[in-house]
Amino acid sequence: MSETEHYIFHRGTEPLFITMPHVGTDIPPGIAARFSREALTVPDTDWHIEKLYAFARDMGASVLQAKWSRYVVDLNRPPDDQSLYPGQATTGLCPVIRFDGGEIYQPGQQPQAAETDERRQQYWQPWHDKLQETLSSLREQFPRVVMWDAHSIRSVLPQFFCGKLPDFSIGTNDGQSCDPELERSIADLAQQGAPFTMVSNGRYKGGYITRHYAAPDRGIHTLQMELTQSAYMREAPPWTWDGGRAVVLQKRLKEMLGSALLFAKT
Repeated sequence: MSETEHYIFHRGTEPLFITMPHVGTDIPPGIAARFSREALTVPDTDWHIEKLYAFARDMGASVLQAKWSRYVVDLNRPPDDQSLYPGQATTGLCPVIRFDGGEIYQPGQQPQAAETDERRQQYWQPWHDKLQETLSSLREQFPRVVMWDAHSIRSVLPQFFCGKLPDFSIGTNDGQSCDPELERSIADLAQQGAPFTMVSNGRYKGGYITRHYAAPDRGIHTLQMELTQSAYMREAPPWTWDGGRAVVLQKRLKEMLGSALLFAKT
């Protein structure tokens, strides 16, 4: 395992690569000093995802975890900050609004264009350099690689979607980021019934990571898995892990990753 100020990285032995761009909680002091009190608690973190997927290392997966909070820079947004969901509510490369609609920054403290450029170079680029390095190395070693972009979100967020989000939201950019066989195998496992619900390419079709690095014609298959946090934790501060729920979810996720690995090695 290796660790820098930007990421924690584990190099595995199999053609399976799990990215976790929104698990970070670190905030540089100079930026933190400008945050609202609520934003300092980084409520929109993908809580406990690294713990939820801890078993994947024993399966031989490589894992890349972010350390900086998504409030510093969103690693799952394009560097030009173009919207991935035109016409729908979303957050940008350097977000200024929380998921609940509240302000991240104190009045007059929002980052301007020059600062956004600096953050892209200082915080966004090193993580993506490591991602690309790992993906290229795995592809040199194996004819097929599956990259699984791991996320979670509160199940009810009226600013972004109506009602309750399904437990599993599989995103493949409407089938463009991976072989249909891979998407179908994961969706079949997600649909195996209680206690989980699922959707493919619904509200979340895959972010920048899933879309940008996909190259199924060259053996690189990507997908985003967005989980509802209610499936494994309490969706309120202090964002407590629920072991009883989590163990059930982990069993299903292990089956899914096993299927993804089988696809990669076939």
